[in-house]
Amino acid sequence: MIGEWVALPVLRGAGGKTVADPVAEEVMYPTADRLLHHCDAVLRLPGESTGADQDVAIALSRGRATSPSLNGGRAGRGPG
Repeated sequence: MIGEWVALPVLRGAGGKTVADPVAEEVMYPTADRLLHHCDAVLRLPGESTGADQDVAIALSRGRATSPSLNGGRAGRGPG
C-alpha cells in the first residue's frame, strides 16, 4: 500500500486538486501516518522521496520492520 493511494482521494475530498495545494500539507503526511498504524512492515522503494524517508523513520520508531528490497535486503527494526 502506498500512502498516496489513500491520501490523494482524501485530498480531493478536502477540496485539493494537486499535492501543491495548501490543504495538501494537512492531508498527505497525516494520512500516511495513520496508514502506518496498520502496517507490519515498510518496503522502501528506490528513489528520492522525503515522504518515503519519513514513513521509514516513523515505522522504525514504532518497531516495524523496514527493507529496501523484497529479495532479502538489509532490513531494520526499530525499538519496541
